[in-house]
Amino acid sequence: MRHRRIEQLMTREVVSVRGDAPFKEIARTLSQHQVTAVPVVDGGGRVVGVVSEGDLLRKTADQAATPGDLPAVPDLEAWERAKAEGTRAEELMSAPAVCARSEWTVAEAARLMEVQKVKRLVVVDGDDHLLGIVSRRDLLGVYLREDDDIRREIVEDVLGDTLRLEPTALTVGVHDGRVELGGRLPFRGMAPAVERMCATVDGVVSVSCARLTYGVDDTGRGGGRS
Repeated sequence: MRHRRIEQLMTREVVSVRGDAPFKEIARTLSQHQVTAVPVVDGGGRVVGVVSEGDLLRKTADQAATPGDLPAVPDLEAWERAKAEGTRAEELMSAPAVCARSEWTVAEAARLMEVQKVKRLVVVDGDDHLLGIVSRRDLLGVYLREDDDIRREIVEDVLGDTLRLEPTALTVGVHDGRVELGGRLPFRGMAPAVERMCATVDGVVSVSCARLTYGVDDTGRGGGRS
């Protein structure tokens, strides 16, 4: 299957800052470029961290309210306070940066975002040089694929090349990314694999096998359609 790679979805024109960039310069950069975070690079162009709006806002959170003003803000952790007191990118940034490689698939990038609880990944090469940034919104772009393109990949790559089924064995309907499979499988036990593989095609929202039948029940469950 032709999974979309990060290099096809990432933003290549990425603004970055050096580690010695002062607080206000970072704030201006975020505002001027209408972004919420920027990579921090060293003198050789290698990514060493990321500084975000959240990192800058810790300074505001650290400015405790006086009695009688706003409700007290919970005390910051030691590492948060150290950032709040920072004045340069290298002091404010989150490090190390959560990075991806350009050859990764959408699924690999999405899993890393979920595990690390981040909204974006810095894309680097083998030497950690900045190549781009990929965001959650970029990954969602796979769901803009045309239904005909999705259907073609399922028929040719999944059912044909991978599962070696006859072209006329199954019918494939796709509407707004929802796949409906029909026709007759040789064995009942094939159905879960077919459903699972169709679901991994980029752009697929759901897969229904309600209209599938089978020739032989090799699962031992019985009671199914034949």
